[in-house]
Amino acid sequence: MNVANLQLEGLLMAVASINQVLVRKGVLSVEDIDIALRKAEAIETGEERSGGMSESSRDAVNFPIRLLQLANQCQPETDMPSFSKLARMVGQMKEPYNDQM
Repeated sequence: MNVANLQLEGLLMAVASINQVLVRKGVLSVEDIDIALRKAEAIETGEERSGGMSESSRDAVNFPIRLLQLANQCQPETDMPSFSKLARMVGQMKEPYNDQM
């Protein structure tokens, strides 16, 4: 496996863990984080950013955002799922893009 992929896995799990701490300490709510992630996804799937991108490229760009959204939904009641479980969940929740027939 590419070392960069492993580094990104670690980074995503670190951000998810930091998000949990922010919620636990009352700095942000689950809803605040969800809104921020939805805005990020909207920017990345917007026509300006993704106009000429293939669906697989869009999926690649949106994967980390969607993984963090799922991790955010798991808090604070449950333990954080592993990266591989979250990645599987991202694949299962994937929906078609609006511009596709």
